[in-house]
Amino acid sequence: MRVNRLRIVFAGSPNFSGPTLDALMHSEHHVVAVYTQPDRPAGRGRKLSTSAVKQAAIRHELPIMQPTRFSDPGVLDTLQQIKADLMVVVAYGLILPQAVLDTPVHGCWNIHASLLPRWRGAAPIQRAIIAGDRTTGVSIMQMDRGLDTGAVIASRPVDIADDETGGSLHDRLSILGASALLPCIGKLAAGTPLDAQPQDDRHATYAEKLSKKEAEIDWREPAELIARKIRAFNPWPVAWTQFDGERLRIWSGHALGHPGTEPGQVIAREPQGIDISCFEGCLRITEVQKPGGKRISAADYLNARQ
Repeated sequence: MRVNRLRIVFAGSPNFSGPTLDALMHSEHHVVAVYTQPDRPAGRGRKLSTSAVKQAAIRHELPIMQPTRFSDPGVLDTLQQIKADLMVVVAYGLILPQAVLDTPVHGCWNIHASLLPRWRGAAPIQRAIIAGDRTTGVSIMQMDRGLDTGAVIASRPVDIADDETGGSLHDRLSILGASALLPCIGKLAAGTPLDAQPQDDRHATYAEKLSKKEAEIDWREPAELIARKIRAFNPWPVAWTQFDGERLRIWSGHALGHPGTEPGQVIAREPQGIDISCFEGCLRITEVQKPGGKRISAADYLNARQ
């Protein structure tokens, strides 16, 4: 069977996008341009920072486009002149207007880090952990005007481990998304029907964007929920609380079954961790970080204070 070599435009920005760009570069298809977020000031020095995808595109010597918005003069014209067969979008960060969606011959495909229609939106990885989902995955979606509402071309499920963090699940899904995409592109290039399935909006849930404020622990919540939030917010924005007069980041902990007392009260300070009472049960903190310090075990933290 003859397979056409597709001209592909790639759009992405953070580390999550990297494995897909690398996979496309090692495929038989031709990545003709990369779209990524503009360089922005970051860090204490406010130096201009480039996205992970831009750094990868430089290594691959690919043409790089960094529009602020697609409505700016000439941006859409440039995309049209590329004459792409397909645009692959992975955590790009810009809204694509209908004119962009219609420009490539086969439109725009998105890799989304959930099993759509569950967890549409900005933070599907973390919301799945917080909700206590046992399974998540990736979806290859034909993009339309809505927010993650397009027809699903393919999906790949994966189990969420009991000790899964936002970071570990992020890394697994980024690799899974790349491997799920290539067979779909292969079918497209060979002219094989893809059988994209419309989403059932009745089962849709929304994955709201994370915030630093949300990461403050509310001890009036159940210990199981707090433990899931600690894992979900690792490595960003990192759960935190006020402890003995200082702001303490909580990197790891787990729920204990025995009942506590008043929510937020320290029950025990032991080598195994710091036990704090919650609305239901108590939470054992096992890894912490003081302001300006390094991540350390709760035992080392207690020893330093003594």
